[in-house]
Amino acid sequence: ALVEELAKLAIEGQQVWQRARQEDDYASFAPILKKTIELKRQQADAIGFADCRYDALLDDFEPQESTANVGRVLAALREDLVPLIRQIGDSRRAPDIELLQRRYPMDAQQAFGRAAAARIGFDFHRGRLDTTVHPFCSGLGPNDTRLTTRYDERFFPTAFFGILHEAGHGIYDQGLRQLWYGLPPGQEVSLGIHESQSRMWENQVGRSRAFWQFHFPLAQEAFPDTLAKVTLDEFYFAINLVRPSLIRVEADEATYNLHILIRFELEQALLEDDLPVDDLPTAWNEKYQAYLGVQPPNDREGVLQDIHWSSGAIGYFPTYALGNLYAAQFFAQADADLGDLKQQFASGQFEPLRQWLQRNIHQPGQCYPAAELVERVTGRPLDHQCLLQQLRAKLGPLYELD
Repeated sequence: ALVEELAKLAIEGQQVWQRARQEDDYASFAPILKKTIELKRQQADAIGFADCRYDALLDDFEPQESTANVGRVLAALREDLVPLIRQIGDSRRAPDIELLQRRYPMDAQQAFGRAAAARIGFDFHRGRLDTTVHPFCSGLGPNDTRLTTRYDERFFPTAFFGILHEAGHGIYDQGLRQLWYGLPPGQEVSLGIHESQSRMWENQVGRSRAFWQFHFPLAQEAFPDTLAKVTLDEFYFAINLVRPSLIRVEADEATYNLHILIRFELEQALLEDDLPVDDLPTAWNEKYQAYLGVQPPNDREGVLQDIHWSSGAIGYFPTYALGNLYAAQFFAQADADLGDLKQQFASGQFEPLRQWLQRNIHQPGQCYPAAELVERVTGRPLDHQCLLQQLRAKLGPLYELD
């Protein structure tokens, strides 16, 4: 009966949320959210948990992970990330993002993005890339992995980094053991580990200077009228813009995790009845001011921006931040094991990294839970230091930080 009620409420909730968001009317969504939170409490109680209700819901998306451990890692990240973002905000340097807002013809974007996806290891004999309203990766089996992206002729990063991101998911799916398809050894470990593969190809690889040492001349050939007078350094700085913003899905690599932290903390407060649903918009706005220094002008750009809570997906958000942390730690280990990845990327060699990921991350399937996999591969438990070091190493010179 509870499962049936949750399913019905998820359908109704998404419809109510869509209207509420369109009309900037949180009050019309609040009753649905109250019912959702109450049913998720019942679900957690029915499943059982060790320390808190959130553990039971988190387990749906990140099996065998604990709220306490995620909270510890993300709190440590917040302590170091907030000052770094403020320091960048105080910098006198800023990139010229106008060069990303020039005209990039869609057909040229499609060809350039497809070639890059193939170059980093996505097998188009076992998959395809199509256009849709929202980027995603799905599939109908080990030999049918489908990527989609959307194109904006006036903003290059939308499609290109969407393609790299979804190709990362696709490379993971294609790297799983085919003979075990549908069984634990042939399935992904968790949403966080899956997200680590997409974020690594998008950020650690795709936003690196070495990647563009190889790809920028190709981009100038693909978009001659747009990039003819742009330098590599100008382009590299522009794609690594750091600017606190209101919308999670548009956030840059550095500020993104703060968006997740806000949701993670609010979800727990709602579930434990420490935060009334009616007070959620105020709490949301206060955290955005404290963590990112921005205030939503309305609930549409604030508490109503995500679909997750309307469908009952409580416990999903932390997997995004975990993916970023896993990606950084895996990438640091791959760099140590394979030698200088920068030099390889600069010469267009991405196969060594893909093979390392397949061997260490993809092929084990679900033989180890995510936390154990991280420790087996990197020799230490998950922490935030690798991500912070990589952000500082990249952003420090760009923004002339001390």
